[in-house]
Amino acid sequence: MDNRLPDDHTMKAALALAVRAPSVHNTQPWRFRIGERGVRIYLDPTRAHPSTDPDQRDLVLSCGAALHHLRIALAAMGWSAVVHRLPNPADQNHLASIELLRNRPTMTDVALGAAITDRRTDRRNYSSRPLPPGYLGLVTERAAEFGGVIRQAAYKSRDRLVEAMNAAARQHPEDPDYQLELAAWSGRHDTANGVPARDTTPPRTGQEISSRVFTAPRLIDRTREPDYAELLVLGTAADDRLSRLRAGEATSAVLLTATNVGLATCLLTEPLEIPELRKKISLGVLDDATSPQAVIRIGWLPDDTPPLPVAPRRTVDEVLDPFDAGETTAH
Repeated sequence: MDNRLPDDHTMKAALALAVRAPSVHNTQPWRFRIGERGVRIYLDPTRAHPSTDPDQRDLVLSCGAALHHLRIALAAMGWSAVVHRLPNPADQNHLASIELLRNRPTMTDVALGAAITDRRTDRRNYSSRPLPPGYLGLVTERAAEFGGVIRQAAYKSRDRLVEAMNAAARQHPEDPDYQLELAAWSGRHDTANGVPARDTTPPRTGQEISSRVFTAPRLIDRTREPDYAELLVLGTAADDRLSRLRAGEATSAVLLTATNVGLATCLLTEPLEIPELRKKISLGVLDDATSPQAVIRIGWLPDDTPPLPVAPRRTVDEVLDPFDAGETTAH
């Protein structure tokens, strides 16, 4: 690359933060390619789970989160990103191209960049400490920058959302193809692929929400009180590939913003993987005005809760394609 772009050390440092993005089942379905003008992001179809995610909505959402993580990492290092989404109609897996320009980082850039390494997917119970209204307003504002609409599920809408989540938890165990995929992507101990056993909790009786049960869960939640997590639903006006990519960016913005102010989060997609339940959430929570793309648990951890270890990720070299000397434009 020329001297108008980050040097190799800076670029690899930014990519190392980008791969910290959350992804459904920790599939990490992204690939990066550095060229003369910037960086390209591709969806890696070999990471797909066709029974759970037949239309690749989860994969595109996950790549959108990685795109936002990369933008934030670069911004914190002094590089502003101009993003061209879905730039190549002939290649639907080419999700974005990024052109880079020198820019002075803002305090927000630095704060969100620092939050990348602190963020965890925390499936443990959250405390009863209420969320300040300003915090919910802030995550709503950050999601809106990417076309995401945040709706807090409360009262009757929460009941409808919880009903759909519990229905998904009942239906999925009866699907053998789903169970095979879940077993292939969870319960890991010594690999950077899939959801590690140490990060998932066993089912607990009496819980309001029956969440996805991963293989061989080993995380012990010592919280005695019920789960007081708030539930946010993120929706988009449309439901095409571009909307799903931007929903991933909006999801990342919510998660990093929450982490920056000290909140715990957990991204949930299970009820949205079943079409009829996704429709019920659209009707019952979003008034059928937007398409639901993600559910986010958000709240405070109890004061004595120990931090989770860093979840494993593939290395930058494993997701970085060879330098593209022939790339002369960002498209």
